[in-house]
Amino acid sequence: MITFEKNSQLKDFKKYYIITATPDEVYLALTTEITIQLWTSDFAHFVAEVGTEFSMWDGSIIGKNLELEPGKKIVQQWYFGEEETDTPSIVTIKLHEHKQGTSMEVRQTNIPDEEFNDISEGWDNSYGGALQEFYEED
Repeated sequence: MITFEKNSQLKDFKKYYIITATPDEVYLALTTEITIQLWTSDFAHFVAEVGTEFSMWDGSIIGKNLELEPGKKIVQQWYFGEEETDTPSIVTIKLHEHKQGTSMEVRQTNIPDEEFNDISEGWDNSYGGALQEFYEED
């Protein structure tokens, strides 16, 4: 569980992942509960509606859908721990057509400095990496 300290430095993460599927397929994989459970191999609760809260990896990621643009963009607020913060962590995923399928642009803002390495490894191994593997197995 991640918590904010009052004097914590906040960082941003940005990276591109190449997924061998169309932007529409990747969007559906990121916003359809059963498909999320398939590529994460864990429990997820997700309703693809703006304003709804979601959880993934059996509650390891909890947040709220702020913007959903099918096949193009997902914007979410991710919650860290039990603490309220004045600076929410916003995750923006943009899907771009790519010659190999989709370039998934990920940007997460306001990550506590002490959690940055764990968050970036999570994107590489559990989120972006798992999604890449999911489509490579097809």
